[in-house]
Amino acid sequence: MTSRWRNFAQRNQPLIAIMLMLLVSGFAAIDSALVRHLSGAVHPFVMGFTRALFGLLAVLPWILSRRGMLRTEYRFLHLLRAALKLASVLAFFFAFAAAPLADVTAIAFASPIFVTLGAWVFLRERPRPVRILAVTLGFAGVLIVLRPDAGDIPIGLAYALIGAVLVAVIQLILKGMVARDRTETLVAWNLILTVPLAAIPAALVWQTPTAAEWLLLALQGALGAFAMTLATRAFALADASLIVPFDFLRLPFVAALGYVFFGQVVTATTWAGGIAIFVATLVMVNSARRMGGAR
Repeated sequence: MTSRWRNFAQRNQPLIAIMLMLLVSGFAAIDSALVRHLSGAVHPFVMGFTRALFGLLAVLPWILSRRGMLRTEYRFLHLLRAALKLASVLAFFFAFAAAPLADVTAIAFASPIFVTLGAWVFLRERPRPVRILAVTLGFAGVLIVLRPDAGDIPIGLAYALIGAVLVAVIQLILKGMVARDRTETLVAWNLILTVPLAAIPAALVWQTPTAAEWLLLALQGALGAFAMTLATRAFALADASLIVPFDFLRLPFVAALGYVFFGQVVTATTWAGGIAIFVATLVMVNSARRMGGAR
């Protein structure tokens, strides 16, 4: 059975990558709904700590069985990345608690746009016409979702925008780290360092969750760690240009959960803005693949 599975996996790597990405999108949607459900009783700082703690516990057997994965030359960068990752997670937790789930999810898709801008400014990558067009389209999508013409930007969506920018900064840092550290090393150190960092703000607002809340928090942490592992595996099996479009299914998944459990109806502007951001991201991913092939 094992040999048959291995043969099947080798022949169908793109299909398996797509299936894994669908699971990641579903888990991310469930995670968003859990945050929204718990936000009235559990402070986002506490959720950030428990997410990191239970995520680490979920993968601890894997880390202990392969201690060699902890060898790294980027100790300070791992700490910086963990701090930024925690800040981005907390920003999205505050966003999901204060704004419609679909709106926050649509803004979250804008991270690759900020990565491209950061690469132009800080990594001195050369702007290409197709990417300039994609960035312009992506920003138009962000503005459609934010709707600044309607007045002040809602605080929840402002948090989402901050979270998307922080994710982009993390991706820019990772561009240099992946040259020497393996993916499993990056995942392990992120979880190990985030727990003590997240414990500091959590201690300031700590209120012991109920048994039911502990169960949901544990589920949230395990889902987060599992989704991160599956996404890492998916990108290892297939090109980003193939699997990134399936991550966009997170938006209809979130929309469905938001409607069923919280009565949230997704507006036409959210769909329009989300689609514009998605198309912009897809153009940038395809552009990067062509550039890689050209080299």
